[in-house]
Amino acid sequence: MENSKTWVELGLNEKLAKLLAERGLAAPTDVQADTIPALLQGRDVSARSQTGTGKTLAFLLPMLQRIDAELGHIQGIVISPTQELAMQIVRVAEVYAEPLGIRVQQLIGGAAMKRQVEKLKLRPQLVIGTPGRIHELLKNKKLKLNEIRLAVVDEADQSFQLGSEKDLETVLFAMGKNRQIAFFSATYPEEMARYEGRWMKEPVRFQLAMEHRVSSTIENLYVVSDRRDKTDTTRRLIRLLNPASALLFLNDTNEIGNWESKLKYEGFAVETLYGDSDKQRRAATLARFREGTCQLLLATDVAARGLDIEGLPLVLQLDPAVDADHYVHRAGRTGRMGKRGTVITIVTPQELFIMEKFRKSLGIDLSERSMYRGKLLSDEQLREATRPRSLRNGSKQGSAGSEPAEQAGERGNVSGSGSRAAISAAAGKQSGRSEAGGRSDRPGGSSRESASSRTGSKPAPSRTQSPGNRAEKSAMNPAAKPAAKPVTKAQAKEQKKREGKNKGAPKWLKEKRDSAKKQ
Repeated sequence: MENSKTWVELGLNEKLAKLLAERGLAAPTDVQADTIPALLQGRDVSARSQTGTGKTLAFLLPMLQRIDAELGHIQGIVISPTQELAMQIVRVAEVYAEPLGIRVQQLIGGAAMKRQVEKLKLRPQLVIGTPGRIHELLKNKKLKLNEIRLAVVDEADQSFQLGSEKDLETVLFAMGKNRQIAFFSATYPEEMARYEGRWMKEPVRFQLAMEHRVSSTIENLYVVSDRRDKTDTTRRLIRLLNPASALLFLNDTNEIGNWESKLKYEGFAVETLYGDSDKQRRAATLARFREGTCQLLLATDVAARGLDIEGLPLVLQLDPAVDADHYVHRAGRTGRMGKRGTVITIVTPQELFIMEKFRKSLGIDLSERSMYRGKLLSDEQLREATRPRSLRNGSKQGSAGSEPAEQAGERGNVSGSGSRAAISAAAGKQSGRSEAGGRSDRPGGSSRESASSRTGSKPAPSRTQSPGNRAEKSAMNPAAKPAAKPVTKAQAKEQKKREGKNKGAPKWLKEKRDSAKKQ
């Protein structure tokens, strides 16, 4: 966003204002308008502003103006967490430093230190580098920082993290007490207040307004998945969307190798980006990604700082961002320069509250999607797609408050929290078909009737029949055995007497008595 003030009104000299005008920068952005006057006055500054708002020029321009080109020692230093971001700052600095006669030197890890030491002999006035390499040169007494006028820590929150805190604080401690310091960052975690209190004197704090921080050209979505199913969900999403390239974010650096092996096993072309990768490897990885040799790039927030990949269509968050600021940073990798982009976050059911928090704090449309039959559908689209055909055609068959079994069966291949009830219904339908006594496919019918109608056989008769039914059956079937004659009381008494005599008698005696009875 441009500001109504001019560069000269901010305090920049005519030479710098002319250089900016030649490059089409007629007016400063908000963060530049806020911070440049304070830096020119020698105040310590802590500024938070998202990527793409002009932070680099906000600290480079006052730094270049305060450097005396006639002096042959280092007067300004910029510390950046990653090699690529540091090199981007170097390229911008060289554009404006050269016309002013100021020498710039990069001090980046991964490059040959011997060559950097040789270039330091050319007595640069401004050095730009990463904490590890600057600390190494300082430790080996190849670098002197005691005459620094202004020190800037870019992406300060990340520069103090991931093992760089000790190196960075050693570098800051090596500077003179009268040095001016500035922290610039896209995010502002709670720890930053502690670092400000330790290294700054009455700092001026600036924060860019929260509004419209996520580009309107970005579609923000999320998919719900159990943690154990995240790999399969990721595989299905990438197969479904088939992006030319996608940047995959993780919160834990230790998980990158694990995800890389899993995705390679699934047949994807994957590269990884670590925050502490050497310069050559990092450059080669990004070159392959930009050229399309690899489809997926795994990275953490630190490793992705400063990444500018033209036309990146998809950002996939395998872990949700730790806060709204980090979400903005990740989303900013796509949808650049007015192009359309998509950000999809895979969350567990326990992490759903994070999506609601981002929706409210960022004021964005962050909606759920489910994978169904090769499509990524909203809840409304999913309900319509799984509705029975008769209801989709406007028929009034079936009750409005119940879901027919056919509808449950059609939802069998659905991913997302909106489909959990459908999956249960589908399981119930399968159970009804396979188990005896289960639910009928026909309203009001029994499972036995349904089975007989499918096979074409007659239903088996009931085992219990009334005397009337037995008589009717005998009348219809002449070959049936006639009913037994009724027994009198005397006959029953005689039969009981014989049974008493036979009780306990030997087998031959029982047979003799039975033979005599028959005769």
